[in-house]
Amino acid sequence: MGKQQTDDDDVLTVEDTLGAEEVAVYRWLALHGQLDLVRMAEETGVCEKAVSSAVDYLVRIGLVQRGEEGDGRLWAVDPHLVAAVATAPVERAIAEQQTRLRVFRDQFARLASDYKKGRHGAFTDLETIPGLTQVRAALNRAAEQCQEETVTVQPGGTRPPEVLQDALVRDRQMLARGVRMRTLYHHTARFNSPSQAYVATMSALGGEYRTAHQLAGRVIIFDRELAFMTNRNDRLGAVVVREPSVVHFLYELFEQMWSQAQPFSNAATDGLETVAKDLDRTILRLLAAGLKDETIARRLGMSLRTTRKHIADMMQVLGVQSRFQAGVAVSARGLLNDEGERDAEPTTAPA
Repeated sequence: MGKQQTDDDDVLTVEDTLGAEEVAVYRWLALHGQLDLVRMAEETGVCEKAVSSAVDYLVRIGLVQRGEEGDGRLWAVDPHLVAAVATAPVERAIAEQQTRLRVFRDQFARLASDYKKGRHGAFTDLETIPGLTQVRAALNRAAEQCQEETVTVQPGGTRPPEVLQDALVRDRQMLARGVRMRTLYHHTARFNSPSQAYVATMSALGGEYRTAHQLAGRVIIFDRELAFMTNRNDRLGAVVVREPSVVHFLYELFEQMWSQAQPFSNAATDGLETVAKDLDRTILRLLAAGLKDETIARRLGMSLRTTRKHIADMMQVLGVQSRFQAGVAVSARGLLNDEGERDAEPTTAPA
């Protein structure tokens, strides 16, 4: 049976379920209105002992009522009435929870009103949001309110599949509303299968994607009015910028990077050799500028280990032992001219 019977099991609750035997017996009684164990067992396929037990249980929970003592009559009770009694405590609990929820929301709605008023005062053009959960909530709210355009600088070669899945839902909704979406990735994202699949899906819906070897930090701008930046003191947090001049500057910076970036495509389609040579050129420039390995890795969206492997391979090809010697070799061989174009390249393959 669906319910463990005890001496106190005379009330049905929403946690209880009816077993197949109780259901079959109830249906038979609803049609015939009398107790006939032999016939019930034959027609329901339930043994007489189980039929008798099911009848007793149905009577105890109120789904079946007996006639006058000795007349053998049984009749089914409207299950809606029994269900109403069983669900009443749950409905009362839900009503109480809804009341608490309304009180909670009303209280915070009043606080939100004060918050909005405060935003018109000093220091409200810059806000720090701690924690990943709060940042995601703020981004989702900004995306829902976005009307015209969102631009994003997304450093790093890869994004976790679960993050891309969340972004799919949010970005689909914006594109469906006619919002223009442009996103910049590092070139290394073109080697990442989940990123390739995400870009292919969203491009078909109207999203625009480009890649570059060097990018500034992570920035998301909504309608040229609201910008989210990475909090340098908390990698999971964010800084929200509303000051018009700063947001305009960040947007212009995005436009400059966008104009110099390349359309997102599969690295294998472009040719691994071409991608490798472009990466080598960028690394040579950064080495010549005297940047540390950590800074180069961050700008290229690569791991520090992979970056150091590239640098070691290039120094081996150049036949040098130090950064200083590498700089001399680059200058002596004219590997980078004034326009930043390479006349010859060390040949390394992307890791």
